[in-house]
Amino acid sequence: MKRRHVLNLATGSVVSLGVGSLMAQAKPLRLVVPFPPGGATDITARALQEPLGKALGLSVIVENKAGAGGSVGMSEVAKATPDGMTLGVATLSTHGVNPAVYKKLPYDPIKDFAPVTELVKAPGVLVVNSKLPVNSLDEFIKYLKANPGKVSYASPGNGTIGHMWGELFKSTTNTFMVHIPYRGAGPAITDVIGGQVQVYFDQVASSLPHIQGGRLKALAVAWGSRLDVLKEIPTYGEKTLFANNDASWFGLVAPAGTPLPIVSRIQQAVSTALKDTALVEKLKGQGLFASDSKPEEFAVQIKKEIDKMQRIAKFAKIALD
Repeated sequence: MKRRHVLNLATGSVVSLGVGSLMAQAKPLRLVVPFPPGGATDITARALQEPLGKALGLSVIVENKAGAGGSVGMSEVAKATPDGMTLGVATLSTHGVNPAVYKKLPYDPIKDFAPVTELVKAPGVLVVNSKLPVNSLDEFIKYLKANPGKVSYASPGNGTIGHMWGELFKSTTNTFMVHIPYRGAGPAITDVIGGQVQVYFDQVASSLPHIQGGRLKALAVAWGSRLDVLKEIPTYGEKTLFANNDASWFGLVAPAGTPLPIVSRIQQAVSTALKDTALVEKLKGQGLFASDSKPEEFAVQIKKEIDKMQRIAKFAKIALD
């Protein structure tokens, strides 16, 4: 008989169901991060690693499986045994953008996964080069309309969330900017700071040091209210750009077929972990805000994001092989 591990709903430990199950200590829970170490997704997973393990009574290891915009890691999660012992950190990119822009993906964002819960939300921010002659969102929009095609915005690459946010901004403000794709966020933001490109749509976590250092100017944030770290900067919503006001997010998914009691147990453990004050403050210091949701709520959210990103991709004619 096939050997399996399942989560004990009462204690959170791994117990046997079936003949010959392995001992709990022989198999730690794998938390797959589909991006390289050091980024916000990786920071979130590693911050959650110990509290989640404690809540489940398990050893948790973080594995970075980067490549193809998160597709490599997500594909591995989709193919894993659906026993609750392999989870993936899904993002707006892997479960919203990628399905909308790639003609072929090695995974189906709906059919291949069991949504578990959202982990954090990550506010977005519109930043511009410090020498661009604008100091507010209204001035920026006015400047773009007076200089169509003379302003460019950088992104980490074609089909990335930065690209999608830029095209969304163009569509909601009826403005035009030239898109300059880079190979990664590092060189993109470096050139915005240097003035080779004027605009960047980023997460607050990445741009905040440059904003505070005066190297970039923030014009708007994607969040429900003004942020404590950027109190002078309005939200898109304040300017009635409600479509632009959605933050990015990271969440947990399991392979499709993972039994619902196991999914529910993991979600409950995450909810418990995210109530830890030290963890919440640690995440907040990185510009990340703890949030959790029920599996069915997360499933609805993923479908909503795919629909939204498909509309943006259609508007901007974004289609990648």
